[in-house]
Amino acid sequence: MNTGSNMRIGPFEVFYPIEESAPRLRHNGDPSLPGRLFVVEGIDGSGKSTQLSLLHKWLESKGYGVVFSQWNSSELVKDTTKLGKKKKMLTPATFSLIHATDFADRIERSILPLLKAGAVVLCDRYIYTAFARDVARGMDRQWVRDLYGFAAKPAVAFYFRVPLETAIGRLVTGRDGFKFYEAGLDIGLSDDPTESFRLFQGRIVDEYEKMIPEFGLTVVDATLPVEVQQAQVRQIVRTHLERAKELRVRP
Repeated sequence: MNTGSNMRIGPFEVFYPIEESAPRLRHNGDPSLPGRLFVVEGIDGSGKSTQLSLLHKWLESKGYGVVFSQWNSSELVKDTTKLGKKKKMLTPATFSLIHATDFADRIERSILPLLKAGAVVLCDRYIYTAFARDVARGMDRQWVRDLYGFAAKPAVAFYFRVPLETAIGRLVTGRDGFKFYEAGLDIGLSDDPTESFRLFQGRIVDEYEKMIPEFGLTVVDATLPVEVQQAQVRQIVRTHLERAKELRVRP
């Protein structure tokens, strides 16, 4: 496992990996890119999307040019992905590659150009989602990381940590069952959707925990009140914006 050192910034637990062992993502901290990229990660039911939405509104109220990008939203492969899931045709390898294609299209068409234009880009899920889900499906860990080696490194990657049973409880009360791929039914963990979801998400949690030291994810306790989490998120985002005050640009 990679080594590094821990540091606390206010209520945050931040891990700084040794540079020699850090993954090679391009544009890492490149001062020539005036924009800032912030991403949220976590299992379904962690509340990360709610936190990102609140952050988005706050940044806009402060006058920043803000752009939102969501996982699996590229028009290039959107219909193909939808059809593959509907007909349950996606193997772990094709699932991995089609989502990598989605990401590559978004990073080249929107994320990087907007960072160069000086915008604040917010991503609901980033490459860490692929690292967690693909490996949970049995793909080789290093192969998946190499697949996304072209990605821009975010200024901050927030990981909303929540107990698995808490997340499941939130989802069960808010929806009618789990979707086939969402529950990991494609890899045969269990015939029961809820139990398969529990087992699959458990694997994903394990992968996220391994990524905290590997990628320096910033951990937020997702069991805290929504407003407390948001105050923590804004505190650390603010420090990155203060270093780039020219970000007040409308893309």
